[in-house]
Amino acid sequence: MEENPNLSRRSVLGGLGATLATAAVAPAILTEPAEAAPTAPAELQNPVTKYPRPPFKSQSQPWPGLAGQMDPRPDHGETSYKGSGRLAGRRALITGGDSGMGRAAAIAYAREGADVAINYLPAEEPDAREVIALIKAAGRKAVAIPGDIRDEAFCQRLVAEAVRGLGGLDIVVSNAGRQQSHASILDITTEQFDWTMKTNIYAPFWIIKAALPHLQPGSVIIGTTSEQAYDPSPDLYDYAQTKAATMNYVKSLAKQLAPKGIRVNGVAPGPIWTPLQVSGGSTQENLQKFGEKTPMGRPGQPAELGSIYVQLAASDASFATGQVYGSAGGSGQP
Repeated sequence: MEENPNLSRRSVLGGLGATLATAAVAPAILTEPAEAAPTAPAELQNPVTKYPRPPFKSQSQPWPGLAGQMDPRPDHGETSYKGSGRLAGRRALITGGDSGMGRAAAIAYAREGADVAINYLPAEEPDAREVIALIKAAGRKAVAIPGDIRDEAFCQRLVAEAVRGLGGLDIVVSNAGRQQSHASILDITTEQFDWTMKTNIYAPFWIIKAALPHLQPGSVIIGTTSEQAYDPSPDLYDYAQTKAATMNYVKSLAKQLAPKGIRVNGVAPGPIWTPLQVSGGSTQENLQKFGEKTPMGRPGQPAELGSIYVQLAASDASFATGQVYGSAGGSGQP
């Protein structure tokens, strides 16, 4: 076949140049990001009406009470808390992890990727079994360690079992507490006073001492204090003292451990709907209108504090130590 006499060298080079130019532009066109599909905004929830409001029905349980028998049943985030891997690979010990804020923290930690050991009293086994099941459902290791933290030897054993069961320890949440309402100091026996002090003050001291040798830089300790620390109720004379002490040990220990890279913070709830209230922590009169004096006009639910425990444990809160995070429905802090 004869070559086309009209096909000049210039036209060949021109065509080649056009082809190369097209090839050079093509990748830029292909790598332009696709336009994101519009997403509906998340539905806003009014915090005032989000949860039950007083009046509540009169109800009573023997100490320490069970969340599963409360009416209405507290929300610990069982169906609402969604994790995003903020605590992946972490190992947490939570006292009072069967109900209340401890249970909310346990659920949130597991869904954020942490393995969790919970301590509770043997009488709280029904609540504890639910928490263990929820931790396992999140795909995390769950360790149940029942026992009375008023005993120093048990507190030491508690930490040892948590370390062994989890393969280490880097989050300690000292949350368990005893609260009993007494109209007068004259109604509090030495035995009752000692019970509250041992549970709320001695136990964190023993547990933190036992845990400290296992905590590496980046570990955290979180105490549960209360609005009672700075605005005590007249019928919670002994309990309020312990919460003021908790707030103080958080600030003191934070200064002591900061050079070691261990952070210490606290959470200060206002009125929260937990078994503490129905097992002697509140009078029946106060229980029926529990939380109505907050600006929101209702008590808080444990689920509303779960994310605070996560934030204080997460590594991106690395400059927060010696802080007390409040959640009191608008009552505020000093």
